[in-house]
Amino acid sequence: MKTVVNKMKNTSFPMKFNATFIQKQGALIALLLLIIFATVRYDNFLTYQNVMNVLKQNSMLGLVAIGMTFVILTRGIDLSVGSFIALGGILAAQLSSVNLLVAIIVPILITGALGMVNGLIIAKGGLEPFIVTLAMMIGIRGIVYIMTDERSVSVPDSAEPFFNYLGNGLLLGIPVPIWLFLILILISWYILTHTQFGRHVYAVGGNESASQLMGVKVNKIKVSVYVISGILSGFAGIVLAGRLGGVAQPVAGTMWELDAIAAVVIGGTLLIGGRGGVVGTFIGVMLLGIVLNIINLEGTLDSWWQPVIRGLFLIAIVVIQAKIMNSNKTKLGGA
Repeated sequence: MKTVVNKMKNTSFPMKFNATFIQKQGALIALLLLIIFATVRYDNFLTYQNVMNVLKQNSMLGLVAIGMTFVILTRGIDLSVGSFIALGGILAAQLSSVNLLVAIIVPILITGALGMVNGLIIAKGGLEPFIVTLAMMIGIRGIVYIMTDERSVSVPDSAEPFFNYLGNGLLLGIPVPIWLFLILILISWYILTHTQFGRHVYAVGGNESASQLMGVKVNKIKVSVYVISGILSGFAGIVLAGRLGGVAQPVAGTMWELDAIAAVVIGGTLLIGGRGGVVGTFIGVMLLGIVLNIINLEGTLDSWWQPVIRGLFLIAIVVIQAKIMNSNKTKLGGA
């Protein structure tokens, strides 16, 4: 009997290993395969200009996805980030005639405060994040349209050089938006892996009730992650306005919330919370970016294939995650 049990344990180990490996490294493997495919098929894929373009074009989505990672790790969701992008850019453009420092700080503070409102309603009111952030998304987008009369807002000539540098400038030969994305990835990685706050974020997503019993201030953590998401979304809107030559668009960020969620989930962060991280999010952002780049390099494919392929990626990852979780539950139940 003992021999049979040992054999069962030995046969279940590879299955458990494969499931864990796919959840943690599946996106990286897919990214590497895409890079190999694109390198072989397109001569200009690995050129400096193309690589920098891919990184630069996706760096602003990356900023939003970092904030979304914090939220999803706590088993939340934030659909308001796209509207915060538009609001951040519009406020920055409007305030740039006053002072550049004000034009950067005030929009971030406002979008962070709106993120706090999301968090407070969700944490204190006990409402579903999907409903709360959906309402915020609709309301803020409407406010942006009212503020702008649905027209773009340009920064004054005196502020244009700063915004152009923020969105299109180079630092040591690398575009500034890429530096911002990479620096914030590193900061976020350190926070999540080396601080008490980061450990509490994972704890809340893993088991909220147990976290409370251990003394974790669950509501504070929930509010904090929505503040982080709001701040990074507002900042992404400012950088995007710079990327567009100092012009803020009221429609900016439309559907970015879905792209950010896709990048986070494709990167291996579980929608049920508690597992994942920003390194996977970086991989997810790059994976989606390279898919778009391949479509552009191919030339014969319509650009509308981009959301189709992204949707297929997302469905595949969610199905895999569900199977992994069901497998884990079965094993725990059997134990």
